[in-house]
Amino acid sequence: MLIDSHCHLDAPEFDHDRDAVITRARAAGVVAQVIPAVAASGWSKLGALCTSDEGLHPAYGLHPMFLAEHRDEHLVALRDLIAVERAVAVGECGLDFHVPGLDETRQRFFFEAQLKIAREFDLPVIVHARKAVDAVISALRSIGGLRGVVHSFSGSEQQAEQLWKLGFCLGIGGPVTYDRAQRLRRIVAAMPIEFLLLETDAPDQPDATHRGERNEPGRLAIVCNCVAELRGVMPGALAAVTSENAKRLFALPHRD
Repeated sequence: MLIDSHCHLDAPEFDHDRDAVITRARAAGVVAQVIPAVAASGWSKLGALCTSDEGLHPAYGLHPMFLAEHRDEHLVALRDLIAVERAVAVGECGLDFHVPGLDETRQRFFFEAQLKIAREFDLPVIVHARKAVDAVISALRSIGGLRGVVHSFSGSEQQAEQLWKLGFCLGIGGPVTYDRAQRLRRIVAAMPIEFLLLETDAPDQPDATHRGERNEPGRLAIVCNCVAELRGVMPGALAAVTSENAKRLFALPHRD
């Protein structure tokens, strides 16, 4: 039994075969998926999708890569939505210093505001941090009183340790299956298992055996097998622990 802690199942890439994708995921042992939003325009679609299946769990937020779509009033709407809507987290939010043209000051404004909303409602945050892990850590420390996951972690051993000390998990997905990801593999092999979450980030970041293809949540077992091999444990044991980690962080219901 696996939990995909980060999957964009609401993305248009799945519009033509979403039900089949969910069926394949269930057949592969993925019993639940956390689906984070990226922009206010998608909140309604995401909420309706998650209402249709008890294994789908919504998170609402404003992704830094969609900065051009965000308006200040979306933060008010986000707070109002979370006050009445079933949500397991705030996100996907964060900082992206890799993509050219994304105003750093505006990114920080939206990120810090969402951290405060998460703290107010005692919800975890799902954080995007690309070429910005130090800045993310600084914001988490500054706001304080937070918990969550830095998804698709790509930082250093030292940054990973700082996040664990803040009580944050690392989301590990397809990139760990690539032989060239030696630093990430070292971190995953030795990190405290209580801070480890598995994810696909579907439709993005496919594993090495599906390079260039649309990713699917049903391929989470490939990530699990790779991480289990790196840690020298059985895949079933790793699946059990990481699923419990996800249930604990996101307050997910326990399902047989």
